Amino acid sequence: MPVRVEVALRPAVTDTQGNKTAHKIRHELGLAVDRVRIIRVYTIEGLSTAQMEEAMAACALHDPVLHEARMTPLAGNFDWIIEVGFRPGVTDNEGRTAGEVLRTVLGLSGRDVAVYTSTQYLIDARLDREQVERIARDLLANELIQRFQIADRNAWAARPGFPARTAAVTGAASAEVAVVDLHALDDDGLMRLSREGVLALNLEEMRRIRDYYAEPATRARRETLGLPGAPTDAELECLAQTWSEHCKHKIFSARIEYEDRAAGMSSVIDSLYKTCIQGSTRLLRERMGAEDFCLSVFRDNAGVIRFSDDMNVCIKVETHNSPSALDPYGGALTGIVGVNRDPMGTGLGANLLCNTNVFCFASPFHDAPLPPRLLHPRRVFEGVREGVEHGGNKSGIPTVNGAIVFHERFLGKPLVFCGTVGTMPRLAAGRPSHQKKALPGDRIVMAGGRIGKDGIHGATFSSEELHEGSPATAVQIGDPITQRKMYDFLMRARDLGLYNAITDNGAGGLSSSVGEMAQDCGGCDMDLARAPLKYDGLRPWEILVSEAQERMTLAVPPKHLDEFMALAAEMDVEATDLGEFTDSGYLHVRHGDRVVADLDMAFLHDGAPQLRLKAVWDGPSGGIGENAEHISDHQAFLHDMLGRLNICSREYVIRQYDHEVQGGSVIKPLVGARNDGPADAAVIRPDLGSPRALVIAAGICPKLSDLDTYWMMACAIDEAVRNAVATGADIRYMAGVDNFCWCDPVQSEKTPDGHHKLAQLVRANQALSHYCLAYGVPCISGKDSMKNDYTGGGAKISIPPTVLFSVLGVIDDCSKTMTSDFKAPGELIYVLGLTGNEMGGSEYAGALGLGGQVPQVDALSARLRYERMFMAVREGLVTAAHDISDGGLAVALAEMALAGRTGACVDAAKAPHLDCSVEQILYSESASRFVVTVREGDRAAFENLFAGDFLGCLGHTTDDEHLTIGAGEKELLRVHVEALAASWKKTLDF
Repeated sequence: MPVRVEVALRPAVTDTQGNKTAHKIRHELGLAVDRVRIIRVYTIEGLSTAQMEEAMAACALHDPVLHEARMTPLAGNFDWIIEVGFRPGVTDNEGRTAGEVLRTVLGLSGRDVAVYTSTQYLIDARLDREQVERIARDLLANELIQRFQIADRNAWAARPGFPARTAAVTGAASAEVAVVDLHALDDDGLMRLSREGVLALNLEEMRRIRDYYAEPATRARRETLGLPGAPTDAELECLAQTWSEHCKHKIFSARIEYEDRAAGMSSVIDSLYKTCIQGSTRLLRERMGAEDFCLSVFRDNAGVIRFSDDMNVCIKVETHNSPSALDPYGGALTGIVGVNRDPMGTGLGANLLCNTNVFCFASPFHDAPLPPRLLHPRRVFEGVREGVEHGGNKSGIPTVNGAIVFHERFLGKPLVFCGTVGTMPRLAAGRPSHQKKALPGDRIVMAGGRIGKDGIHGATFSSEELHEGSPATAVQIGDPITQRKMYDFLMRARDLGLYNAITDNGAGGLSSSVGEMAQDCGGCDMDLARAPLKYDGLRPWEILVSEAQERMTLAVPPKHLDEFMALAAEMDVEATDLGEFTDSGYLHVRHGDRVVADLDMAFLHDGAPQLRLKAVWDGPSGGIGENAEHISDHQAFLHDMLGRLNICSREYVIRQYDHEVQGGSVIKPLVGARNDGPADAAVIRPDLGSPRALVIAAGICPKLSDLDTYWMMACAIDEAVRNAVATGADIRYMAGVDNFCWCDPVQSEKTPDGHHKLAQLVRANQALSHYCLAYGVPCISGKDSMKNDYTGGGAKISIPPTVLFSVLGVIDDCSKTMTSDFKAPGELIYVLGLTGNEMGGSEYAGALGLGGQVPQVDALSARLRYERMFMAVREGLVTAAHDISDGGLAVALAEMALAGRTGACVDAAKAPHLDCSVEQILYSESASRFVVTVREGDRAAFENLFAGDFLGCLGHTTDDEHLTIGAGEKELLRVHVEALAASWKKTLDF
């Protein structure tokens, strides 16, 4: 029988987690509670009561100073109790760790001990059962992956706890293989199979697969192998994940007939990816010639550039939108640990340097009814924040840069961008570290975590819209501790030269990793019966495509296999030989002696038919409308602007991420006199013995998309570059990463405006090509997520088209960088760049319900300004620099003043502008502008450096701790810097 152990804080110890839960119930649900106390519960299978008594005496599951632990119920006085635990089959990291601890304490190496965790919430409050169920469903449990029990004090004694979780997982590993007779299906049947099987394949693709199996050569080979003429379930699932939008990027590779009616032009685009993204990078690399710093672009898990003579760096940014919509914590956790594996699997493997993240949510204060299956934005916010926090902090990787963007249409699906930067020695075991290749005869070795049902259909699920019936099996929970052990092992194996190639088990599991690596040599022979499983009962196709986390696949030469396996065992990492890479031309998969899949490599990777799509651009939607309104109280309006969701401080989130671990962080996410002002970019040293550093920044402007995605893309690139330049980066040594998140752009009954949405995508790609070429910033990596829509409850919600553009810059000396805070009184304040009447999409327009012209980017003047800014920072001519973005000039000045706790007196009318009103000067979000401070003695040199540019001296910093803004002779506002800080911090001060 299972043994149940309960652990609670001693009465004298403050229950911080319980207090936090009570605070959430009061403030998020509006329910009055007096107190919440928490008890952790461990249900143990495989140990006797006597063994558990021995383990408890050794304090295996508790700290005796803080806790009391018993094998009898600890719950005492309470009004209601809620117990929350994982559903059977869901990854339980704490339970796994507890099992390892018990085996170690009791000396039971190799013995099967299973531990399942749950949490009891003891609530003191006068509530009815319906209110308590609301607490459980809306705050404490995600019913997709968790279950809960509720009882009052009297009822609880009769039913303490959950039944054993293993009751739901029965049977041995299954070798059952189903055959799917596509030849018996008409078009309706093919599409029904695609929908019901979560294959996410269109009719033409289903027909192409059916035709492949009808080909004489295919039939003849299959007869020799004893395979049926129709595909097996494993083959169909493997093709679906390989051909998925998530993996194949079919829309970006499509042939598009593009009609620009506004300009009276039309053209045919054969792959946006090849022409706009790859094409611009290829042209830039040709221009750079011998100074090309790119080493590996668009052909590996991450893009690689040269950092120094001895070190390369790589970067990858991914999204985990759909899983985070269903399970914010698990989806975001797997997002960050998943993107960590991209650098691990780049070249011969990279050391993990730092993480970045950008989140896009609906307002956490959303108060309207929610459509079916959608979680409240506040819950999504908290779950995503915690998931990324746990993934990074527990892995020992600093989170150095990020952003949060709010828009009402992210209610349908949040966007969760997670990025990782890695470092690679120039040579690893004598080989260039950015190169890898699996060779015929190499062993297929899987290392890390085991395979489970979690993560099945990850690729295909992410390739379609979110809906009421989205599959629970697509949700996973990452295990950063297991991944950390695997990572440490892989770095040692890399330095010893024990493998030829490595990649992560991506959205299609082994079918993805082995299928991709087998392209190097031309085939493979893999035995799924050897694969280690989390539990029995998985069918071969599930083993093949499950994306269950913390796994890497490696090509290990036979001569190194024993040493590789011995090192894995020494470092407590499970490694399994699954077969060998071949030159057969086929992905050959067995389960023991039974062949379950045999696919021609050329058909698997190149057989998908190219999409043929149409895009029509009629010009920007709607008129410009009103774009300015007289502000009667400038001081009150500035306070309101500082508190807007897209401007206010993110300190609440930032403080929960470790940005100091590893010791390389130079410029932190928060800067200034009290370390609470906004930083424009991060600066980090990969080599602690050298001043050479990386600058990491990002730009994202979804609020401009409904106006014109061309300028949205241009402004996102400009914002990323501008943030990096304000911090001291050199635009001449900068690489970009593009991440597109789009609503469905394919015309259909469900998407009647698909031609317009595809035209929006075309225009964004055109802008990316134009501005990367103009700025000389090559894209080295990227990703797209193309089905970010929700349908349910009679509603469809599509996200605003969104692109995150990240930049990675290299600088020689990290001491010659810059922060945004005013440093001292008596310094001159300048604006660099021209302000226009460009209020469209601005925070000012959003606050007042106005329209306006979308901001445009003058690349020629901006690039020259950015080159000069680098020189100004390097030569010490500026003491503070801040880009002007959300909220415009007024907000930029306020942020610099509150960061430095230093006053300023400025005349806004002296800013270079194009016949703008006072409101437009203060709140326009025209691109490519900075506010900088300059010492009086450096004035001449500074003005000479920027001669011919748009330059205006607004005034000076002061010692009175007040920000005073005027226009000519008129004073518009005068406010204390502490009041500015209070307004900036209060909104997200949860």
